[in-house]
Amino acid sequence: MTAQKPANAAADHPPVSFGKVGVIISNLGTPDGTDYWSMRRYLGEFLSDRRVIDYAPWKWQPLLQLIILTKRPFSSGEAYRSIWNNERNESPLLTTTRDQYLALEKTLKDTYGDKVEVDFCMRYGNPSTQSVIENMQAKGCDRIVFFPLYPQYSAPTTATANDHAFRALMKIKWQPSVRTVPAYFENPLYIKALAATVKETYANLDVEPDVLVTSYHGVPVRYLTEGDPYHCHCQKTTRLLREELGWSTDKIQLTFQSKFGPEDWLQPYTVEDVARLAREGKKNIAIMAPAFSSDCVETLEEINEEIKDAFIEAGGETFTYIPCLNDRPDHIEMMAEIIKRETSGWL
Repeated sequence: MTAQKPANAAADHPPVSFGKVGVIISNLGTPDGTDYWSMRRYLGEFLSDRRVIDYAPWKWQPLLQLIILTKRPFSSGEAYRSIWNNERNESPLLTTTRDQYLALEKTLKDTYGDKVEVDFCMRYGNPSTQSVIENMQAKGCDRIVFFPLYPQYSAPTTATANDHAFRALMKIKWQPSVRTVPAYFENPLYIKALAATVKETYANLDVEPDVLVTSYHGVPVRYLTEGDPYHCHCQKTTRLLREELGWSTDKIQLTFQSKFGPEDWLQPYTVEDVARLAREGKKNIAIMAPAFSSDCVETLEEINEEIKDAFIEAGGETFTYIPCLNDRPDHIEMMAEIIKRETSGWL
């Protein structure tokens, strides 16, 4: 809708745009480059988030600024360089999230036409949440559905994405109405899409894996005891996936990756468990990451390089990584169905 003066407004009233519904999908984020300073800016924003690292700033920030951010940008930059989309000069997460947005935009425009605007943002890095929300309002969106792309709820993912959206709204004089999409870990379309990726991958393998490992990003055990439901959501996701596949319990298992810091994190740890499987004679495994909606450094580099190396070094033979749902048509269909539900009364 083009900007126009409200009916019966004074002659000097500024034109305003209104009447549309905005849909924003939000992903974790990405550095702008793999060089030291790009990585330091990104890691500094990410690791300064109190939802991610909730230690007292007076204790955490000196350690972060003086030690971690002096060394970690080098190792993280190396990890990103191994998977970087050199053609577009961007991370795979940015490439895939843009592809998801474009596919979702086409689906929603085909259904709702010009009544809806679609975009994507990142919690850390660019495009920023604030810039996308402001752009949505400028296009006439007075109602916004904010969709964090995290199937399982956790404070360091879903909650911080929502926090950042509401911080952006705090700077807007005339706030749009906003609905946030809840966790969708038990959505039947999500489970069916996960199962489809497994079936398709297995159908193209010469040797069927002995075990399917579902690897989720870890969090400290303390988060569970403090009320974060993430662990329970992960457990249920794997159980529903197993039931959808019609498998016995010995064919699939759950692990957690990406441990950081000295605390006890959710276990078993993926990197240790795949090595255990190899030593116990499970020489052929497949692995997937149901908590990630898009392939990223944690899947393409950590799983398909570091964790794979641990499995092979322990005597494993065949390691098959099953990609995230990314911009698969069934994943986009799931997003569209969730948005249809969440825009009830709006569209």
